[in-house]
Amino acid sequence: MLLAIDVGNTNIVLGAIEGQTLLATWRLRTERNITVDELGLLVRGLFETQDLRFSNVRDVIVSCVVPPMLNTIEEFSQKYVGREALVVGPGIKTGMPIYYDNPKEVGADRIVNAVAAYEKHKRAMVIVDFGTATTFDYVSAKGEYMGGAIAPGLSISAEALFQKASKLPRVEIFARPKRTVAKDTIGSMNAGLVYGYVGLVDGLVNRIKAEVGTDIIVIATGGLAPLIASESAAINEVDPDLTLAGLRIIYERNRQVRDGG
Repeated sequence: MLLAIDVGNTNIVLGAIEGQTLLATWRLRTERNITVDELGLLVRGLFETQDLRFSNVRDVIVSCVVPPMLNTIEEFSQKYVGREALVVGPGIKTGMPIYYDNPKEVGADRIVNAVAAYEKHKRAMVIVDFGTATTFDYVSAKGEYMGGAIAPGLSISAEALFQKASKLPRVEIFARPKRTVAKDTIGSMNAGLVYGYVGLVDGLVNRIKAEVGTDIIVIATGGLAPLIASESAAINEVDPDLTLAGLRIIYERNRQVRDGG
């Protein structure tokens, strides 16, 4: 069994994978100060909730955009799985050329998503990942990572509004606003945040389409993807497990070398 771990600034997503089958997924809040043993106990407990045996985990692959947590994940893998974790980064085989001025600057999660989406669709595409930041990544019809755009995430946009406007409350974004012309403050904020963000997404995707001059499919992933996709004219598909699928694919592409073959 493979344990795939994607460490983001807000959440950690874990997946238990057997062959090509995703057996279970979990989403945790990112705790930068978690210890190796706390993480070990937590992950073991998660496996038990799904009637899975953690002792069946034979390897770990991780993508991480939170540098302070990478050592913790690597030590966890050594101590609790008995193997050095495969870390997505420079030198790893992804099967995707990266045409970025400095490829080391590209977040591991962006490459992982691009690999998974292209493996599935084999065409030009944009992947929109709704995380702490929202990323827009363009992959060519030849499967080349060409670059993209980064915007403030919806949740941190809402938090900034609360922190900088003294009379506005903190709001949680869970559902489609009832109306655009709202009759109360929270409703007005929800309408502005959600529908304003839909406009941001559709506007950026349309600009990318015009710039690359080719027909593309738009794949969305991340926690708020279903909400925004339900209102977006640009998004064609939501894939909540895209990152975990990409980690599995990259693991398979490195498995022979990793096993000493």
